[in-house]
Amino acid sequence: MAVKRRIKGGEIPTSSMADIAFLLLIFFLVTTTIDMDKGLGIILPAEGQEMEIKKKNILNCLINSSGQVLLGGDPTPVSEINKVVRRKIKENDKLIISVKAHNKTPYKSYVSVIDQLKMANATRISIADSE
Repeated sequence: MAVKRRIKGGEIPTSSMADIAFLLLIFFLVTTTIDMDKGLGIILPAEGQEMEIKKKNILNCLINSSGQVLLGGDPTPVSEINKVVRRKIKENDKLIISVKAHNKTPYKSYVSVIDQLKMANATRISIADSE
């Protein structure tokens, strides 16, 4: 009597697939870095450091709810803040820019104004409370 052998087709072993997937998952979790948002990067003074400042050394920067800027009482486009502040700092090296925004001011407008002040090399920026 002749014995017939069945030839099975090639099979892929799936028993270790879960182990491999788990190891790859752990590898990517361990090696991936998450970039943290750094924010505006403003150095705040220590608590209790309050001093009287002369009015001539303060430049008020007011931002309304639609993102328009008043710089020293004059309407100023956001793109021009850099030039105006540079000129005023050259005139008065003790100048402090006081930024005050309306409660409904878009965050994008606020950040744009702060960026313009940083581009003007304004190191003394005061952020006023909006009431």
